[in-house]
Amino acid sequence: MRPGSRFHKKRSVKNGLPPGTLVHIGDKSNKAVQISVIGFAPDGIEELNFAQVDEYLHNPCKRPIVWVNIEGVHDVELIRALGEKHTFHPLVLEDIVNTVQRPKIEDYGDYLFIVLRMLRPIEGGDFSSEQVSLILGSDYLFTFQEGIKGDVFGPVRDRIRNSKGKIRAMGADYLAYALIDAIVDGYFTVLEGFGERIVDVEEELALTPDQSSLQRINGMKKEIIYLRKTVWPLRETIAFLERGDSDLLQDATRVYFRDVYDHTVQVIDTVETYRDLLSGMLDLYLSSISNRTNEVMKFLTVIGTIFMPLTFLVGVYGMNFKHFPELEWENGYFLLWGVMIIIVLMMVAYFRKKHWL
Repeated sequence: MRPGSRFHKKRSVKNGLPPGTLVHIGDKSNKAVQISVIGFAPDGIEELNFAQVDEYLHNPCKRPIVWVNIEGVHDVELIRALGEKHTFHPLVLEDIVNTVQRPKIEDYGDYLFIVLRMLRPIEGGDFSSEQVSLILGSDYLFTFQEGIKGDVFGPVRDRIRNSKGKIRAMGADYLAYALIDAIVDGYFTVLEGFGERIVDVEEELALTPDQSSLQRINGMKKEIIYLRKTVWPLRETIAFLERGDSDLLQDATRVYFRDVYDHTVQVIDTVETYRDLLSGMLDLYLSSISNRTNEVMKFLTVIGTIFMPLTFLVGVYGMNFKHFPELEWENGYFLLWGVMIIIVLMMVAYFRKKHWL
């Protein structure tokens, strides 16, 4: 992902357009949209993959619970065709292709529309961010991803294929819980890497703070602000699911959403802790630079103080008077050197005693 692209995406292209207009906002992708379908029941599963929306529409899955995952929302015509087939509200489709939405949940009666952000660590301690939209119905779940390679749903797919746990015996709401739980768990992985980067910068500040340290701190402050904007609205979304205000959510699933809510609170606490640490690190950087400047100035002041009496003596004996008694001394030159050396040694010893050197 291009640096900074997750923080700044243009929304001005939608200015003046009527509600429900499908305009893709986000990183452009040349990848073809992939539609994967997993239908399951306690006695088995059915997996289908399609490259064209027509193939998907003419080959419906026959299993009781169906999970349809669409990777790539830049093809607005495909999204429009899916919406017309399943009678999704135009505003839902508009939010799916607009990948700068804040995490939220909306109840449309027959289905719930949920927007989340999926974070995954990448090389160098950074992380990628991708919007994931979920449409939860009574017996189906649609997930829409931006099309960035990979996701955090691999363990959930394995549980469905291998019939691990109770996922194949539960409904679509439990499947939604499993996916949301995987997304929230991914936040912990990202925050672990972020914490390691904070420790590295702290050690760097303690040893050799420089301009690159300041740049790293400022970059991490932008990231922590982005993380904060991502996880705080998530708390409201999970709280809605925990309360079970929709008939689409079974009582047996609410306890699992309560667990996800606890994890979300932990993520928020961690983000706030890192935010405070970064603010303190900026103060530490400024203090380190100030202390280094003070040490340099102290050293220069001590050197200047040592040379003050020497400069005075040299200035006195450098005056152009004709009669100078000391000029007649046979060892006057060496005696003056001896006096200056003694003065230097005495001043150095005094400064060391005062711990100024």
